[in-house]
Amino acid sequence: MPIIILFRFGKDTIADMYAPFKIAFKYLRHWFNASNGNGHGMHSPFVFEFITKLLKDKTQYPAYAKVEALRKQLLRDNSLLQVEDLGAGSGLSKGNLRTVSSIARNAAKPKKWGQLLYRIVKYYQPSSILELGTSLGISTAYLSSGNQHSLVTSLEGSPMIASKAKENLEMLGVRNVNQLTGSFDDLLPGLLQEEKIWDLVFIDGNHRKEPTLRYFEWFMKSSGPGSVLIFDDIHWSAEMEEAWEQIRLDPRVRCSLDLFFLGLVFFREEFHEKLDFSIRA
Repeated sequence: MPIIILFRFGKDTIADMYAPFKIAFKYLRHWFNASNGNGHGMHSPFVFEFITKLLKDKTQYPAYAKVEALRKQLLRDNSLLQVEDLGAGSGLSKGNLRTVSSIARNAAKPKKWGQLLYRIVKYYQPSSILELGTSLGISTAYLSSGNQHSLVTSLEGSPMIASKAKENLEMLGVRNVNQLTGSFDDLLPGLLQEEKIWDLVFIDGNHRKEPTLRYFEWFMKSSGPGSVLIFDDIHWSAEMEEAWEQIRLDPRVRCSLDLFFLGLVFFREEFHEKLDFSIRA
């Protein structure tokens, strides 16, 4: 069974993240230089399968409508939440009070990528999933819906946001999520001491180089040949690009996929030569 580890990140200052025009420029450069998003000319059967069966799957699964209905509801919710941001994030607000709608708009995983997470879980059927950064529970709902027989352990640093996420997941009828509240650095050592293999880990908090590389090393101890690590916002800042480059070049990594907004890393023993692809997604 493949093991998937994903990473998403929290709140940095505006000075730390690239300006929107620079991200747009980098995205255009990625688009023109990346491999065809339809899989044409792709010589790796594994990557071709990932593109055609996951990236390009246009099926409108019933779970999509349920989660996106929740998103629409949250976008209309102007109630205030006290935010305790322990990582690095959007830089869109300097205050500790934020409306639910602003969090849904700026911090929740966009529909395109949330639905890709759903398809990854649905295709590989991981049984144990770890998410770092519950936020309002949108990505959690997509992850848990992909395999309702899995157990999703989701970590969130902000108690009020975690409470709102719990309310949202209960409203959706999600029953396979175990929520933990606190700092990733405080919670992860205990979870990883259990000496279990996490089939999927989605890290959705802390956009800095040092913690990103630290989490990578921690999860290497809980991964195997079938593992997949997925990092969010790998081109979000200079630090994140440096972290992604170091991870991509790690000799333990056999294959990497750069989707611009997500970076995927594989360790499969079938890759006799190291493979690195940038793909239009």
